[in-house]
Amino acid sequence: MFYIVNLRRRQIGGSRVPHTIAVVLPLVWLGWLVLTEWVPMFPLNDLVPGNRGPRLLAAAINYPFPLLIAGGVALDRRWSLISALVLCVLVLTGHVVSWWLPYFGFSSAAQREVYRRDYARTLKILPAEGRDVVIDVQHMVVGVLTLLMTGATAAATMAA
Repeated sequence: MFYIVNLRRRQIGGSRVPHTIAVVLPLVWLGWLVLTEWVPMFPLNDLVPGNRGPRLLAAAINYPFPLLIAGGVALDRRWSLISALVLCVLVLTGHVVSWWLPYFGFSSAAQREVYRRDYARTLKILPAEGRDVVIDVQHMVVGVLTLLMTGATAAATMAA
């Protein structure tokens, strides 16, 4: 009921499309993570029984973020939109630190070992020569979705 009333209020001043996109994109992001982390689709992912524990930990850490972001945007209050945007920036920062910095040579031995163990056989399109860590397609999609989610949440926040 609240959302229907809120939807009407927001339509008076402008389009609901950016707001709706900002609610839906985090759920698409979550759906992509669930799909690629739990459904075997080699070479897109390389799921083996031995990496189930780390995947459960990653799920416990990552999955609440898009739910909180979508909820913050759907609530459509200034504080909730700003909170959602801050969470988007944290997710984007985590992606850059986990994938792009290691790709450009800023990685620890532990990170390189995780990448060798869990992602060495996954599909990649970026040049691998001279790189210890190469971002796979699965995580490139996560990066694109993260950028879109951050942009859509920023647009919804500025429109409020």
